[in-house]
Amino acid sequence: MQKDYIAVVGCPNVGKSTLINRLTQTKAAIVHESAGVTRDRSYHETDWNGRKLVFIDTGGIEAESSKSAFNAEIRSQALAATREADAILFVVDATLGLTADDELVSKILKKSDKPTLLAVNKVDNPAREDLLYDFYKLGVSSMVPLSGLHGTGTGDLLDRITKLLEETNASNSREHIPKSETMAHPEHHGFKACVDDVDDRFQHASGSLNIPFSDSDTSAGGEQGRKNAGASEAHIDDDTPLRVAIIGRPNVGKSSFINRVARQERVIVSDVAGTTRDAINIDVVHEGETFRFIDTAGLRKKAKVSEDIEYYSYVRGLAAIEEADVCLLIIDAFEGVSEQDQKIAQLALDKGAGVIVLLNKWDLLKNREEARDRCMESVARRLDFARFAPVLRISALSGRSISKIWPLIAEVAKNRSRKIPTHELNVFLATVRETGHTVIEGKQKLRMTYATQTGFNPPVITFFCNHPKIVDEGYKRFLENRLRETFNLIGTPVVLKFRPKDKMKNR
Repeated sequence: MQKDYIAVVGCPNVGKSTLINRLTQTKAAIVHESAGVTRDRSYHETDWNGRKLVFIDTGGIEAESSKSAFNAEIRSQALAATREADAILFVVDATLGLTADDELVSKILKKSDKPTLLAVNKVDNPAREDLLYDFYKLGVSSMVPLSGLHGTGTGDLLDRITKLLEETNASNSREHIPKSETMAHPEHHGFKACVDDVDDRFQHASGSLNIPFSDSDTSAGGEQGRKNAGASEAHIDDDTPLRVAIIGRPNVGKSSFINRVARQERVIVSDVAGTTRDAINIDVVHEGETFRFIDTAGLRKKAKVSEDIEYYSYVRGLAAIEEADVCLLIIDAFEGVSEQDQKIAQLALDKGAGVIVLLNKWDLLKNREEARDRCMESVARRLDFARFAPVLRISALSGRSISKIWPLIAEVAKNRSRKIPTHELNVFLATVRETGHTVIEGKQKLRMTYATQTGFNPPVITFFCNHPKIVDEGYKRFLENRLRETFNLIGTPVVLKFRPKDKMKNR
C-alpha cells in the first residue's frame, strides 16, 4: 500500500512528539517537558480511513544564535525530513503566541514546494479562537487548532492532512526517490572471507592467545547503486526485515557506524556522550536484502542513569535488544573491552539475540602493536563467555572492513534460526556418550537417551535423561562446546534444556 510521509516541524517544545504519539496512538516518541529532547528524525506510522500515513518526528528548529550544542545538526535533520516528505505539518504553541522562532521556521518552510498545514497546538479549549489570530501572519492558508495532549481536534487534523494530500496528488505526482542509499560492493564476501579479521573462538594455546591478526584495510568502497523503493529507510515492508541493533556504551561510535552503513548523515554524531536519545530504525537494502538497523542510545551503568530522559533512552535501548535478531556490540578499540561492555554483551545473549563484536576506531591503533595486543587480550578475557561471537576490527570513520559486516550478519541470523534435524542431534548424542564424560552425584549417574530441537531464534535443544536435576553448569558448557564443534552455531546463543525420560511419552 502506498504511504504518504508528513514531516512534523516546528520550534522546540511546542508538542511535536506528543502530537505524534496522539496521532499514531502509541508512545513511540520520547516526550519530556525539557526543550530539545528530540534530535534525530524518527518515523511513526498510522492508518487513517484506509490511508497509510508516516509522520516524521524532528527536533526543534532554533535561530542560529541559539546556544544549543546540536542546533545546526538538529536543523539539518529537520530539513532533510521536509525534503523527503509529501507534506509538512508545521506545529506552533498557542499558549506562547507567535514567536520569532515561529517566523524563522515559516520562512524556511516557504522555500519548500511541499504543501504545508499549520497545527496550532495546546488549544485545550476549542472556544478560544482568539489564540489563532496571531498565526495568520505566517501566511499559511490551512490552519487547525488542536490539543495533542488531550486529543481535541486531532481527528480534524488527520482529515485535513488526507484532503491536502489528495488535492496535491503528492503521492502519485512525484517520482519516488529512495531516502536512504544502499551499500554496493564489487562482490559478495562470504563468511570465510572474514576469517582474516574475525576470531570467533579465542583459543588458548600453551598459555598464549591464538588470535588471527591482520592489518589489511578494507574500506566500504564501490559504486553506489540506487535500489527500488524498498531501500527507503522509512518504507517498512509487510515482511519484517532482519533486525540489527547497534549497542554499546556511550560515545563508542554507534551513530558514526550507522551513518556509514546508511551512506548518509542519518543521525547526529558528536563527541558529546549521550547525543543519541531514542532508538532510531533505519532500513538499508544490501544486495537485495533489507536490514533494519536500530541505532540505540549508549547504555551506561544503571546506577549512573539519573535524568528522566536518559532513563527513557535506557529503556528504549533494552527494548531494541529484546526485539533484535542480531546485536552489533560496538567497542572502542582504543579503550578495550570494559566491564560495562561485558554486561551489555551478556544482556544481549540473555535476550536471545545473536552477537557480533565490532572493535571500532581500530585505525587509531595503527603502528601501535602493544595497544592492539592489549585490546585483543581484553576481548579474550572479558568476553570469554561469548567466544562463539565473531569479532571484526573496523573504523566507522574510514570505512575499514565495513563490507565484511554484511555476510557476518547474514551468517549469524541464519545460525540463530537454524533447525537441526533430530537424527543429526542423536548421532551427536551418541558421540557424546562414547566419550564417557557424564555427571555423577552420589549414587546417581546421568544418562541421556534422546535429543531434539524444541525451539529456534535462538536454537533450543532438549535432552531427555534420567536425572536432569544433577546437570551442572560445567556439563552444560561441555555439551554446548561440543554442539558448536559439530554444528555451525557461530554468533548465536544456544539454550540447553534437560527433561526426565518419562516426559518423552507425552510428546
